[in-house]
Amino acid sequence: MNALSMLDRKLVRDLVRLWAQSLAIALVMACGVMTLILALGATRALEDTRAAFYDRTRFGDVFASATRAPESIKTEIAAIDGVSALSTRIVNPVIIDIEGMAEPATGVVISIPDHGEPAVNRLYLRSGRFPEPGRDNEATIIEAFAEAHGFRPGDRFDVLINGRKRQISITGITLSPEYVYAIGPGDMVPDQKRFGVIHMHRSVLEGVYDMKGAFNDVSLTLSRSADQKDVIARLDTILKPHGGTGAYGRKDHMSDAFLDSELTQLKAMAQVIPPIFLLIAAFLVNMILTRLIALEREQIGLLKAVGYANSAIAWHYAKLTLAISIVGVAMGGIAGTRLGHGMAALYGEFYSFPFLVFSQEPDLYVISALVTFAAALIGAANAIMGAVRLPPAVAMRPPAPTRYHRLFGGSAGGFRLPFSQLTVMALRHLVRWPLRTALTTLGTALPVALLITSLFAFDSVDHMIDTIWFQADRQDATLTFAMDRSEDALRDVARLPGVMAAEPFRAEAATLRNGHRSRNIQIVASNPGTDISRVLDRDFSAIKLPPAGILLSERLAAHLDLVTGDQVEVELNDGQGRKVMVPLVGVTNSYVGLTANMSREALDRLSGQGSRISGARVMVDESRILDLYDAVKQTPAIASVALQGISLKRFRAVIEENIGISITIYVSLAVIITFGVIYNSARIQLSERARELASLRVFGFTNREVSSVLLTELGVMVVLAQPLGWLIGRGFSVLVAKGFESDLFRIPLIINPPTYAISSLIVLGGALVSALIVRRRIDRLDLIRVLKTRD
Repeated sequence: MNALSMLDRKLVRDLVRLWAQSLAIALVMACGVMTLILALGATRALEDTRAAFYDRTRFGDVFASATRAPESIKTEIAAIDGVSALSTRIVNPVIIDIEGMAEPATGVVISIPDHGEPAVNRLYLRSGRFPEPGRDNEATIIEAFAEAHGFRPGDRFDVLINGRKRQISITGITLSPEYVYAIGPGDMVPDQKRFGVIHMHRSVLEGVYDMKGAFNDVSLTLSRSADQKDVIARLDTILKPHGGTGAYGRKDHMSDAFLDSELTQLKAMAQVIPPIFLLIAAFLVNMILTRLIALEREQIGLLKAVGYANSAIAWHYAKLTLAISIVGVAMGGIAGTRLGHGMAALYGEFYSFPFLVFSQEPDLYVISALVTFAAALIGAANAIMGAVRLPPAVAMRPPAPTRYHRLFGGSAGGFRLPFSQLTVMALRHLVRWPLRTALTTLGTALPVALLITSLFAFDSVDHMIDTIWFQADRQDATLTFAMDRSEDALRDVARLPGVMAAEPFRAEAATLRNGHRSRNIQIVASNPGTDISRVLDRDFSAIKLPPAGILLSERLAAHLDLVTGDQVEVELNDGQGRKVMVPLVGVTNSYVGLTANMSREALDRLSGQGSRISGARVMVDESRILDLYDAVKQTPAIASVALQGISLKRFRAVIEENIGISITIYVSLAVIITFGVIYNSARIQLSERARELASLRVFGFTNREVSSVLLTELGVMVVLAQPLGWLIGRGFSVLVAKGFESDLFRIPLIINPPTYAISSLIVLGGALVSALIVRRRIDRLDLIRVLKTRD
């Protein structure tokens, strides 16, 4: 201690004396650092891992499907300007029968070359080996599916491939760049047990599907100088006679689109949440330094009088600010790193990468520290400049007493407030310092807003579940055929065990155009009076499908710049090249994907192929659900099955787990902000008004009455903060909902009254604890010491 300079010894004493207030500020700073490290570290981890994995596996840039295209056009595709490599394949849906699992799993079987690796979309072998030529029953499966069932190389399971059941022998466990986020038909989140990806030799699938010398799927990689739009247009032209369904780029690939959505959310978190904490920390630093300098006026004057330069005094208070910041950065760095590793493990459950390590690059921590130091010093700048500008002669004199004014005329003939004198004292102090009151109220409102922004997810998800599963798609299962069939297939479905009702649907890939705008989508057609699965309008009322025209979801209509009554060009991707102008007869509400709906009559007329159905939606007798599962596993015509009940359970489980973790973090952050703001505000007010409160004690007021002056001030600010927090929280929620919007899904903005109430109650609880801590200090005031202290 003796080795320290005088100002440094004073710095140590100030930190010891102000340890509680300094710790509260450091905790707020730590929250900002933690969220910044967490968001940036997770973003880097996902981006770096994705880039390395895509490069290693040569993930495609452009993808397209067709009904049946001859291998001879491969040369024509390769000749497209900008194409650097391509891979043609056979890809088809399958039903998987797992021993010990009652419900049928769905999957996709994908061909790989008999010799060597594919030029595009290579597999990453985790264990085992690839199938050997000539062994028709050998295959690899993706790791997520294998882990869900405990499969290892050498294990076997049954697959219904093109109407025939085959027993597959697992030779290897793989990862695929196409299925980093593997989601099955009808699901909204990955279900590793019920969706598998199987890779088999090309020669085997050629024989099974009668595709010798043909393919139905192609992937391309492009050179850096390639024009992706031009490549897609030319590829569509080549594939159109062969039933091409429309090429698309990597950004529209299902797996990569979900990854992009997660990255967008992380970047938004890094841009929104840390600044909130750092803004509050800057405000608190300003409050504490302003009061400290006011209390140390005489010491500052003496220091200047004995020769200390303004720069030395400014650096002394800057070091106090930096000392608090260093503690906050250290705590935030440790917490952010630990949570980051936990988040990386959580991502590992959803994203199938060979590795996913939370980024701990030094620059991440340096950036977080510099941003925190800058915010703290900016907050302290005004207070430090006040110390620098203070002339020694002025500093040696007591500050001028605070001047107050009567509220609403006081008792001098004006309106008299219906409060006690002690309450008037509290209100007068709030009015005397309006900026501080406003900033403290804002600081208390922000944790309310933060909680609303996180809790509204529960309301929105509940609304989504009700809309999707109980108002729109109310079926128990959706059965999709391997190919379109006649009406007779519906009668076969109705005869399946346990089926109580069945409604047919037809799905056709199509391109919709309006001028230069276009979208490749799937038109789903049902009977006009369908009741099991319904199309909803913007008010969530069921729409009776019209005999002519098309219905588009709100987002798809916006993409195409269409309103009800406009004409949209529809081209079915069936190889015929027919383009028909169809009126837009309505806009629908859909939270998942871009949807287009027609009546079956209208789509049948548009296709010119007569009445066909692609599958059926069924209601099932729950007591016979196992019988239905067994029948589906034995029905060759069924290519995939989506089970609504199981999808809903899985969706709820994933959402509750993710939101539960998020809510725990946000509640903790909100309590820390509340404590930091209220505790520091109360301590500053106690420091400023200690003589006044002690004098009230001497005049005979009780501890409870004296405490009420300070607690009233705090109470008024906390109460005023609630509606402000509700308003800010709703604004943040709007931004979050907008940020989540994509062509994959969107989150409705639903905030129920209990969400506002719970957010406020949590903050009120934190404020109450902070106030009670300060109340104890009021009760322990040393009257003699306080009254002898120069104000």
